[in-house]
Amino acid sequence: MMHSWRIRAVLASLTLAMGLAWLTQGTGVVHNDPARNLHIPEQLTMPLQVQVAYNPQHIFFRYRWPAERAHVYHDMLRFADGEWVRHGASGVGPDPDGTYEDRVTMLVDDGSVPEFGRYGGYITAGANARFFSDEAKPAEVAANPHLGQTLGESEVRKYLPASRHESADWRSVVDAAALQDQRKAGYFLDLWHWRAGRSNALGLSDDQLVAEHRLSDGGRGPYTSNWDGEAKQPLWMFAREIRPSHALRWEEVQAERIDFDGIYYLAESFAVPFDPKHDWQNGDVIPRNLLREGSGSRGDIRVHGQARWIEGYWDVTLVRERDTGQPLEDKMFLDQGRYDIGFAVHRSASGSRWHYVSLPHSLGLGRTADLQATAFTGEQPPWSQSWFETTLFYPGQVNWPLLNSRAHAGSLDIAEGKPVRPRHSEEQLAHYGVEMEFNDAIIRQWRLTLLAGLWLLLGTLIGLWPAFSTRNPGERP
Repeated sequence: MMHSWRIRAVLASLTLAMGLAWLTQGTGVVHNDPARNLHIPEQLTMPLQVQVAYNPQHIFFRYRWPAERAHVYHDMLRFADGEWVRHGASGVGPDPDGTYEDRVTMLVDDGSVPEFGRYGGYITAGANARFFSDEAKPAEVAANPHLGQTLGESEVRKYLPASRHESADWRSVVDAAALQDQRKAGYFLDLWHWRAGRSNALGLSDDQLVAEHRLSDGGRGPYTSNWDGEAKQPLWMFAREIRPSHALRWEEVQAERIDFDGIYYLAESFAVPFDPKHDWQNGDVIPRNLLREGSGSRGDIRVHGQARWIEGYWDVTLVRERDTGQPLEDKMFLDQGRYDIGFAVHRSASGSRWHYVSLPHSLGLGRTADLQATAFTGEQPPWSQSWFETTLFYPGQVNWPLLNSRAHAGSLDIAEGKPVRPRHSEEQLAHYGVEMEFNDAIIRQWRLTLLAGLWLLLGTLIGLWPAFSTRNPGERP
């Protein structure tokens, strides 16, 4: 009777342990979850090629990267049964309709932000940033004295650590006088921002910077909103001379190929006030952004030649004056200068944090560096030098507070100022980024697996216990 009870107990324990092990090991934890801002790209790394050239007045950056198709349509309004439906708002992962533009961005520093040269864009990823699983609530950001009331923002975007009293607390912005002094000291990153939809069609880029927030340079940007929130309709439509129907068609937006010489955007030069009484048809499309000429410091960067997607590759060249005369917004490129730069690419109709980033690289104008700019005379760079090739990686939900916390084994190395490059490859950083996306789930599953193992061990001990029981001398089995 006792043996029968033991057998049943062992079988029950083993069954429970095996069931728990199956539950914890058979399902996995890495899966997309839009409700928690989780989407893992199919490819975790991608290549980027770069060339740099300069003449006495201008500096040219040329970028080349692979993309399965070009995404130039961005944030479109489609007419459907009497309403204008939005397609292409920044969302989680790739836009299902392909209506989110490709982009290439570059951060530049002249040594005034020393952490950037060691850790790159990681230092700009603060706590509770937008589209992280723990993103700050818009109402809380809007109520912040500086971010909300002064800047008019409702999201936490990129910021530099010293712009906060506590770098892990996005709320703790230093006072206005300190921010001004930081800017005068060069404590900001110059941000070059090329957009395939919102700037390229007019041969423009966007000129921005990162300080206490991702900010735009002074002046007018290459696009503005084409949405009347009160009337829930566009502000502008195509002039009849450009589009007889005053609109694009949805099937054009969904086409695989782009006619770069055609009209796929709405620009100030051929826009007319929107007419709600026009006979709009289902499938009519009007861009939600109106393109225009940039001005002031924000309009400093332009496309050189034609930025085009050809046979699976984007080829984009940007040009800017080496000295713009705006030292509070731009980094100046001087002879014998050495700079820290970092690149990022958005492709596959993905926006926000679903991009690929590089580790920091050095750039030299007449000085030894990872990437050496080529000096030339004349108006057109010869582009005779070899490409500088780098690998970009998906960074996941890794921010600067995390990297400096006890949860990161390398936090002591960061405290000692040891750079990231000699310690990690781009592939390792990509996998670490994915791991951090699911860190809580991984730890929970590890604990369940441990529990299953302990339960299995207990069942085995119960089953083997009779073999270890003590018998009196001479007692027969």
